[in-house]
Amino acid sequence: MTRNNYQRTRLLIVWFAVSAIFLMPVSVFPQTKLTLHSNKYSVQDDIKLGRQAAAEAEQQFPLLRDGEVSSYVERVGNRLEAAIPSEFRHPGFQYSVRVINARDINAFALPGGPMYVNRGMIEAARREGEMAGVMAHEISHVALRHGTAQATKGQKYGLLAGILGIGGQILGGPAGAAAQIAGQGVGVYFLKFSREYETEADILGAQIMARAGYDPRDLAAMFQTIERQGGGSSGGFLSSHPSPQNRYARINQEAQYLRVQNPIRDTEEFARVQARLRGSPAAPSMAEIARSGQRNPAEGGGNYPQDAPGGRVDYPSTRYRSYNELGFLTVSVPDNWRKLGDNDSVWFSPEGGYGQYQNQAVFTHGVNFGVSRTQSRDLRQATQELINSLAQGNRSLRQSTNFQRVTVSGRAGLSAGLTNVNEATGQTESITLITTQSRNGDLFYMVALAPQSEARSFASAFNNILRSVRLDD
Repeated sequence: MTRNNYQRTRLLIVWFAVSAIFLMPVSVFPQTKLTLHSNKYSVQDDIKLGRQAAAEAEQQFPLLRDGEVSSYVERVGNRLEAAIPSEFRHPGFQYSVRVINARDINAFALPGGPMYVNRGMIEAARREGEMAGVMAHEISHVALRHGTAQATKGQKYGLLAGILGIGGQILGGPAGAAAQIAGQGVGVYFLKFSREYETEADILGAQIMARAGYDPRDLAAMFQTIERQGGGSSGGFLSSHPSPQNRYARINQEAQYLRVQNPIRDTEEFARVQARLRGSPAAPSMAEIARSGQRNPAEGGGNYPQDAPGGRVDYPSTRYRSYNELGFLTVSVPDNWRKLGDNDSVWFSPEGGYGQYQNQAVFTHGVNFGVSRTQSRDLRQATQELINSLAQGNRSLRQSTNFQRVTVSGRAGLSAGLTNVNEATGQTESITLITTQSRNGDLFYMVALAPQSEARSFASAFNNILRSVRLDD
């Protein structure tokens, strides 16, 4: 190779190397290196403890029942989860985020991945980047396994210390590492960590933000926003997350190593969700929730018999699974719903949306498909006969809308809105009945059911299910 060719080749290599750096969304600079702390508990212990604590938390705190808000926050959480560095990924951890209908500016995460963001935190943030910063901080506590690492050190206050002070007996069950944690008599809500661990969560949180396309400086800005709005008072974020000295300077220092090109700062979706929340009835404070004994679900009221459905009901998944039922029906339903029923009628319902009451199956959420025998060839008359039949076993059932024309698998159909008071839960239910005639003249029907207070959160799933219906009779 001639000297000139060598120089040209070398210049090309240097040019490509420099270009690679500046074409990356996050520039390559020396980031702070973090390592996992010594931990006598297994990853499975984290998962078990987190699940138990999450189940109790969701019985104590009112979750926000708004599908649009929940889906948006989940999408931000998924983006951040995907940006966790590989060395801090743990098999079996399932990150999730749910919104608590409380006005306090707070957030917390539990071992194994469950995370909770107060509605007040979303409303307080000035832009999406600030909200994402708090979420990245909480995800970092989970990824660094701070809960069980601090328990390993024997620092009792580091275990799930909570404002309600519920004892460790709620995490009962078989003896084991997780049961040992539970036996130390601490609550199960907010992970209250040492200043060292808070600093680590700030650093990893900043790194996760940058990898996800956010400006890490928004994390520092959010802490200042919280301080200005009183989040450091009793029960607020900064009271349960002790602030290391020079916190803002330390985050901004890390941000210098994490230069993000065209970072996500604010989005139309964030503005829309924030406006939606601010236009809704005011949320209670955590103190008001504790005094009132309010439990989840927050809306709709009702005293739940022990064997009746109730408590946590997950929002419909955005992933769908197909089923072939009744010998001629193909339908797709959210993949977090269960199939229940027999050859004549089939239900699809989420966990917590079905149960037993007075030795009978009771449903509060889901869809039901079936066939009703009829002598009438008139669709409207046959549908009215079905409604009359349903009303005989449900004295509170009322038709709330007129019949509307719809299409079911390419056929002419009818829909009608109904309401009912569920005897098992005391809740008012919103029901949509969809009908069409099968080839042999029988009436094919779909019933979509949810508590009236949650109907809007389930409407999109019900519409998707109806659109997926295929009849091959």
